Amino acid sequence: MRVWFPIGRNVPFSAITANWPLLLGMGVLMLGAGLQSTLLGLRATLEGFPTLVTGAVMSCYYVGYVLGTLVAPPLLRQVGHIRVFAALAAIASVAILVQGCFVNPVAWGAMRLLSGLCFAGLGAAQFLLIVSNPLTPTPFMLVSVLISLAMVPIVVSAQQLPERAVPRKVRLPDLYRNSPLGLVGVIVSGLISAIIFSMGPVYARLSGLETTSVATFMAVSILAAVVTQYPVGRLSDRMDRRTVIAGVCALATMVAGSIVAFPEMPHGAFLTLAALFSGLVLTLYSLSVSHVNDKLEPAEMVAASSTLLLLNGSAAVIGPMLAGSLIEAFGPPAYFATLAVLTGALAVFDLWRKSRRRPVPPSQKGPFVRAEPRA
Repeated sequence: MRVWFPIGRNVPFSAITANWPLLLGMGVLMLGAGLQSTLLGLRATLEGFPTLVTGAVMSCYYVGYVLGTLVAPPLLRQVGHIRVFAALAAIASVAILVQGCFVNPVAWGAMRLLSGLCFAGLGAAQFLLIVSNPLTPTPFMLVSVLISLAMVPIVVSAQQLPERAVPRKVRLPDLYRNSPLGLVGVIVSGLISAIIFSMGPVYARLSGLETTSVATFMAVSILAAVVTQYPVGRLSDRMDRRTVIAGVCALATMVAGSIVAFPEMPHGAFLTLAALFSGLVLTLYSLSVSHVNDKLEPAEMVAASSTLLLLNGSAAVIGPMLAGSLIEAFGPPAYFATLAVLTGALAVFDLWRKSRRRPVPPSQKGPFVRAEPRA
């Protein structure tokens, strides 16, 4: 599930109070999922899994994510959102316990795929690694506990099933014709976010960081995106979004290049640059989706979002394997080098598109849509 928040619109307080069980359940679920991703990457490195194998295992999540976009909608129509949420949370809880019991790439890949069908992740949970040893079953059980607890507020609430609207269909060629940069941005952001979430812990561990430092690295990298969403979104509402995307990519490329070029920099400076990089690039999905929406009618946006999620998830399958193979061949510096190449390429494509088409008139622009960068 990907949650969208239009930054330019006020959300009524009554809507928040009416949906507090869903919000609370999703919040707890995100804690468990966020810890799981970092835990698996760190534990795989400690167990001596080859980096390419670790990348393949982590990619399985996004395979499951793509399958989930196909499986979930008919389930929702048949049994309702509360039962589906409870069932998927239970499966995700079992999957992480299986990973704690059977520490090998095949079992982890299968359970990682299963988890991809079920839930999303966020950054605050990274610090839970500090109070548990990743070489023991304890953090796996902690993830299971969090995922199981997420079911409680939703299952016990008296929520009515939401009415289903029938969206207007939007074909992929039409989407690309309307917004080539938006579609390419969604694909590149899928590659980048999957590399950060899945291979970030592997990179940090291979760079010599201990568990506490790995958790801190991942936490600052992910939480930085929470801080940057609003200012970047407001800026893109006031000027050509293509200019903002190009600026974000150019600055991110320079930051990643600096980390590669100066490997001996002080740890505090490294964490600052890592947070700045992630804070920038984890806005790309939201910027790209907003740019696509600027070219669509309101009735087309829901159908378009489904296509964009599928593209994003398909690209995310490739990201960890790509980064894993390059880290295996060239060492840890390949992590930020790969990310720098991706952001640089998107910046070049952005500037080329700007030379080919005029900007969207301000009267036609919708508000920036904040979307979480994980499925």
